[in-house]
Amino acid sequence: MTKNKEDIVNRLKRVEGQVRGISQMIADDRYCIDVLHQIQAVRAALAKVESAVLKDHAACCVNEAIASGDATEQRAKFHELVDLLERVRR
Repeated sequence: MTKNKEDIVNRLKRVEGQVRGISQMIADDRYCIDVLHQIQAVRAALAKVESAVLKDHAACCVNEAIASGDATEQRAKFHELVDLLERVRR
């Protein structure tokens, strides 16, 4: 992680608070649609975190592998990303 680390950690803390809020909504017997809206908000927030981490990985880890000129390391980073994307599609 680079300079975005603090932003990512802050986003995750907000998500953590949202999840606690959803738990309380369930405990309070809140209306299902309201709970579902909050779940969607958490999913969207996590998607933003995922995107930020992915961009950071590309800018840092993948870029370092490319700059190294090490073909084995480059292939390894490429396969990591492909494997991750394949798991997402399942």
